[in-house]
Amino acid sequence: MSGRNEQSKKLIVVTGGAGFIGSHLCERLANLGYRVISLDNYFTGSKQNHVAGVEYREGHTRNIETLIPETPDIVYHLGEYSRTAVAMEEPAIVLDFNMVGTEAVLEFCRARKSKMVYAGSSTKFSDPREDGTPGRDLSPYTWSKAVNTELVRNYNRWYGLLYATVYFYNVYGPRELSGKYGTAVEIFREQYRKNEPLTVNSPGTQTRRYTHVLDTVDALVLVGEQGEGDEYGIASNDEYSTLELAKLFSDNLVMMPARRTSRPGARVDTAKIQSLGWKQQHTLKKYIESVKAQMR
Repeated sequence: MSGRNEQSKKLIVVTGGAGFIGSHLCERLANLGYRVISLDNYFTGSKQNHVAGVEYREGHTRNIETLIPETPDIVYHLGEYSRTAVAMEEPAIVLDFNMVGTEAVLEFCRARKSKMVYAGSSTKFSDPREDGTPGRDLSPYTWSKAVNTELVRNYNRWYGLLYATVYFYNVYGPRELSGKYGTAVEIFREQYRKNEPLTVNSPGTQTRRYTHVLDTVDALVLVGEQGEGDEYGIASNDEYSTLELAKLFSDNLVMMPARRTSRPGARVDTAKIQSLGWKQQHTLKKYIESVKAQMR
């Protein structure tokens, strides 16, 4: 491809592009013919997630202005700290990534008149705990993400920033993390693979919507192309309690103490994303069946 044709392609920046969801998004955008730049500090991202056709730059989002001198058409801002419970142990990191970094990305988009697609957190819509704590105040992560959705909206009011805010609901699939920063499906998958008991945090009745990463990416592409404003909930119809999820893998379970940040469930609204033509294509049950079959 000639340099002229390369420059004529729409440029998209994905912060967190070497992470779980970000890497799948980068891959899809590159396959669609966009020029894609990933900016990642590799806190939870991995160079093993690099895909063909994407340019990778390493660094903190606070330095986006110097790391990306280009003017992108769209910035997908996925590059934030994204775990509720462990955030209680490292609030300084959370606030650095999610407040300092995101403000820099907003200023970057404002200066360049780039559209920003912000990945909010569905914890904002969580039902209150029994002690009355609302979902948005459960940890430094949930609070910072909720505040950021308001800041993004106000950048639209104050400066005319073109934006769309999406909300993920328990995304699972290839490249998912386990361990300290892992998510439930992959943690259970790893425990099952090692023939270990699956550790379920009490009470086990807390429910979640589980959404495949490729369905999530389908929605992100639609929002990037057509979406405007807030409230793009990206959630499948697959709702399971933690106990039900674990039992899709195995009956070899052990109950663990409840976490301080545990929440019973969350409000889900997919009307806006469905209005763009999005439909669920994958189910959690089939994914787990395929994972178990591969292991056998």
